[in-house]
Amino acid sequence: MGDWANNNGVWDSYLRRRGYKRYICPNDCPSCYSVADFAADHPQGIYILGTGHHAVTVKQGDWLDSWDSGAECPIYYYTKE
Repeated sequence: MGDWANNNGVWDSYLRRRGYKRYICPNDCPSCYSVADFAADHPQGIYILGTGHHAVTVKQGDWLDSWDSGAECPIYYYTKE
């Protein structure tokens, strides 16, 4: 695609080609719904969350990251149906 792999458009295209669909997180209170909240609400399955400046994976209710990103606020997520 002629851009860096960490560009949102690049990894969006990559995930969609592999069968993932993107969903928007509810924004009733966008600053109070965190990665930790999302993980607690989704104890089954694999999700890739985008915060606008970071991506984190939630697998079976645990978030997997190189640092504790539980307080970050997800804007959207990807999952396979």
